[in-house]
Amino acid sequence: MSAPAALRLDELVLAATVARRYFLEDRTKVQIAAELSLSRFKVARLLDLARSSGIVRITIATPGAVDAELSVLVRDRLGLARALVVNTDDTDADDATARDHLADVAATLLAEVLTPVDVLGLGWSRAVLATAERLTRIPACTVVQMTGGLTSPDVTASLIDTVDGLARRGGGRGCSFYAPMFVSDPASAEVIRRQPETAAAFARFPDLTRAVVGIGSWQPVRSDLYDVLTADERAALQRSGVLADLSGTFLDAAGNPVTMPQARRVIGITATQLAAVPDVICLAHGRERAAAVRAAVRAGCVTTLVTTAALAQELLN
Repeated sequence: MSAPAALRLDELVLAATVARRYFLEDRTKVQIAAELSLSRFKVARLLDLARSSGIVRITIATPGAVDAELSVLVRDRLGLARALVVNTDDTDADDATARDHLADVAATLLAEVLTPVDVLGLGWSRAVLATAERLTRIPACTVVQMTGGLTSPDVTASLIDTVDGLARRGGGRGCSFYAPMFVSDPASAEVIRRQPETAAAFARFPDLTRAVVGIGSWQPVRSDLYDVLTADERAALQRSGVLADLSGTFLDAAGNPVTMPQARRVIGITATQLAAVPDVICLAHGRERAAAVRAAVRAGCVTTLVTTAALAQELLN
């Protein structure tokens, strides 16, 4: 920023020195005055000068608010259609808080972009369930269940109820089915896929215009899907190089789909089908998920990323 003509450069430099010590180094005005051989009045005047000249710009980072500048940087770096970076705590202790803030933003986005002609797909994820719960305004669009469900002691919502409830809320149609995400053998999977409700939902996958999924990480492990698999299945997937999962879709570092071990089958959308959806909105938090997000981007399974500032910085690094 160029200096105003009426101000001397040496005065602006001194104002910057005072501002740095006051705002960044937590010095008091008295300490700064003593260190720089100035009066306290002079220090106060220089701080005012620092603010009025633009040397110091103060912004209030509201928890849950979107950081527009960081959002643009992430969007451009990853080559996405859209990125929304949310200012929220991203520590393990505040995992639920971060997820809630992401869900608030994702729900707001969906309320803005959904139209009656959209076909919206939902995959099982804590973040997706939280987003749907907050989506109070929705047009009369079709809502499709993209995967079977999972059960967890601390998750009260079910995916089938979420899909049907969201469709009813907007006066649209819900395509849901009763099935687990994983079944024990290929024969059972085939029986489930032939059920009328399941077949009807699967038939809508090519029509999906938007989808909402969460991203799980396998290196390091931050995934609900990891816990529902057996030790042998987890080991087999990790030997295959699995790095990320998106609602039953497993990916390696290059974004290539990783096949489940032969003993089990996934009831849900495939990686190829998900990548064909025009707008896939992915929710991810925790800086350790950076590699998983990159894998999902390489797979073409992310067009919109809703994430936290900590993860965004990791992605930019």
